[in-house]
Amino acid sequence: MVARPVAYLAGPDVFLPDAPAHAARKRAICAKHGIEARPPLNEDVASLAAMSDDDAWRTIFAKDIAIMTACDIIIANLTPFRGPSADAGTLVELGWFLGQGKPIFGYSNIATPFAARSAVHLARCPDPMPGLTVGGFGLPDNLMIPGAVLAGGGHPIVLPADGQDRPFDALDVFERCVEIAARALRG
Repeated sequence: MVARPVAYLAGPDVFLPDAPAHAARKRAICAKHGIEARPPLNEDVASLAAMSDDDAWRTIFAKDIAIMTACDIIIANLTPFRGPSADAGTLVELGWFLGQGKPIFGYSNIATPFAARSAVHLARCPDPMPGLTVGGFGLPDNLMIPGAVLAGGGHPIVLPADGQDRPFDALDVFERCVEIAARALRG
């Protein structure tokens, strides 16, 4: 790979109220491990606010594709977001990197398996068609997600080592993922 790989930091972290500060903390962790980080922040909020919704979302999409194209790897936050599974936009980005043949690394701050999270979600929000089943296979998310991470980077999704769920914005699992990525890219 390149001397200082560039990582696209995918994830719903961009929706945090302190997204720029959180991104700065993630950039510092990456830099400590020899990786340049590029989070898909929308820093020019004033320009986006002046656009129509149609122009704004198209601008954000084009900007994110351009950032992904310029990156060597993805480090994806696959922590469940607004449901039992990872953020849908992050999963599109993960698939884009898989399709490009670029290395994929992912982590989740939640150690609870997908099947257990799905059961809790189903108890709160019943399926529109009763009788649907989800095979968890003991995996951290829908099988296509850990499958894509493993196929794209050769490493499973990084989870809390102690088996305890973390807050959404915790960074210890992210740092372990960055360490794994840095070692793999040097290797």
